[in-house]
Amino acid sequence: MSTLKQVAKEAHVSVGTVSNVIRGTAHVSPELRERVLTAIRELEYYPGAIASDLVKQTYMLGMVLPDITNPFFPEMMRGAEDRAYERGYLLVTADTDERIEREKKIVSALRSRRVDGILLAAAPGKDTRHVRAAMEAGISVVCIDRSASGIDTDAVLLDNAGGAQRCVRHLIRAGHHRIAIITGPLCVQSARERFHGYRDALEEAEIRIAHNLVQEGDYRKESGYKLGRKLAKMRDRPSAIFVCNGMMTLGVLEALEEVGIQCPQDIALATFDHPAESSSFHPRLTTVVQPGYEIGSRAASILMDRVEGRLKGAYLTVRISPTLTVGESTASAQKDGNLRSTNAGTFNSLNTFNDSPDV
Repeated sequence: MSTLKQVAKEAHVSVGTVSNVIRGTAHVSPELRERVLTAIRELEYYPGAIASDLVKQTYMLGMVLPDITNPFFPEMMRGAEDRAYERGYLLVTADTDERIEREKKIVSALRSRRVDGILLAAAPGKDTRHVRAAMEAGISVVCIDRSASGIDTDAVLLDNAGGAQRCVRHLIRAGHHRIAIITGPLCVQSARERFHGYRDALEEAEIRIAHNLVQEGDYRKESGYKLGRKLAKMRDRPSAIFVCNGMMTLGVLEALEEVGIQCPQDIALATFDHPAESSSFHPRLTTVVQPGYEIGSRAASILMDRVEGRLKGAYLTVRISPTLTVGESTASAQKDGNLRSTNAGTFNSLNTFNDSPDV
């Protein structure tokens, strides 16, 4: 915790000058005042009785995202930005690259710049002291897409499990019983929830889960390519693959083409979230469509309502349902030679993951 003396040293002024700026008890030149305020922000000094100038609303919001190369997040960002602009706020966005240490630095920087609130898609990890510190400093936080471990906040989340379950049910009804899944990183809440939806759909159909058909990716194209090749080259390959995000689906499509596998004749394909430019793909993909714009817009509205005092009391958790769009990529498997009545083997180790936000 920074002290008054450290602020004075950083700003090259006396302790008395710092006190005058904070309390407003004496005239301080604009130049000295700005130096003191800059030092206070950089050192994250938050005195108990802070001057009104330091707590004025800035009409600036921060948005912390895990991977802005994933088309889902820019769509979410656009929804938040449009809603913020309508209400006179500026939205500043940063990318953590799914790294908690980077997230800590970004949240600290947003806090020192006195944003009114933060929209946070939390990076994997249990250490969320930086989020708690921001909230204790008076900054409102709304979690989007995924929750922050061990902290109660407002949250706007997707019904990941429900969306995945509906998609896998569709595959089963189409006659596919040997269904592979390429998950996201299972340390991430959304990836675990999508796996749980896959698992639940198979269990309700009394289909056992084959451990070699559950492949863990990292939500990026390269892992989709690698794992797609692995599944396609299996001797007893799956009749269908459920891919848990659009970026990995791009990699799977590339792998299938390279190996000479046709979709859906050889392997049916379904994806959670549509890949970029998916409208140009043939056959048309069966997709769990995420309403990214709606998630961002709703989360920004809740955040601004908290900042302005319109929303008080208990924190809200809003779950938004995705929609299933059925395309030709999941045609009936009744004529598929790979069709099996049950999946061989069992897969139990992933069932140990619980529904907590992070592991």
